[in-house]
Amino acid sequence: MRVLITGGAGQLGTELAGVCSAANDEVLLAGREILDIASRDQTLQVVEAFGPDVVMHCAAWTDVDGCERDPDRAYGVNALGSRNVAESVALRRGRTRLVSVSTDYVFNGVGGGAHGGVPYTEWDEPGPLSMYGRSKLAGEREIIAILGPDAAIVRTSWVCGRFGKNFVKTMHGLATAHPSNPVTVVNDQVGCPTFTGDLARHLRMLAVGRYPGTFHVSNQGALSWCDFARAIFTGSGCDPERVIPIPSSELQPPRPAPRPSFSVLDNAALRGLGLKAMPSWEQALADTIRAIS
Repeated sequence: MRVLITGGAGQLGTELAGVCSAANDEVLLAGREILDIASRDQTLQVVEAFGPDVVMHCAAWTDVDGCERDPDRAYGVNALGSRNVAESVALRRGRTRLVSVSTDYVFNGVGGGAHGGVPYTEWDEPGPLSMYGRSKLAGEREIIAILGPDAAIVRTSWVCGRFGKNFVKTMHGLATAHPSNPVTVVNDQVGCPTFTGDLARHLRMLAVGRYPGTFHVSNQGALSWCDFARAIFTGSGCDPERVIPIPSSELQPPRPAPRPSFSVLDNAALRGLGLKAMPSWEQALADTIRAIS
């Protein structure tokens, strides 16, 4: 395939480029210096010039608190930027498909089902708490309105991996660089870690299979940020008791944007279509720690 990846400088885009190249795809890894999705003209020009079979849309403004402070930029990148990408694909109708990455932050943290408390399926009603979540949901709606069955939306959560800045690399660094210092981590937010290597392979699988619609894609297993940090300390050969649980209300400085307290994703669409599930987060974490050590 000819694959154009937006957000080429990010941790997922970098991983995805490696997965696609290993499958002998021709890849254009388009960082912001090549493709600024907030520019309609530039987006249309780059996509048409490269002529991809699939656009993997990984670009986003993911600074949750930054989005809260600057709603215009959040909508400009995450909503209108997604509109620009979708329009560029629509102009190549029948020749190019779109696989776009979204987030668990489109949900309100109560949980799915009639009364909450259970993992969210793809058909549960979104209700974002933050500007980041609202702008990403707006981007989903732009894509579906323009492309319909020519697009797949992939919601994921707690993304981490070998590249870029992420929670695993931060906690691994704190664990090993300061072997006696305690670290405080919130224990009242529960979700599913998702590792970029596994996610990248699933994104390509959905592109090759030309699957439409919305998918939840995360590694298997859920836990709190605090428990995740303790697992990282353990995997790094350090004492997990150095990780001290605190409620989100005690974070200093306080965070401007609210976070969902429960955003576990049920990968129901993958399961229903008989597609391969992601592996457990435990195995992916072990592999990642080996890679970054």
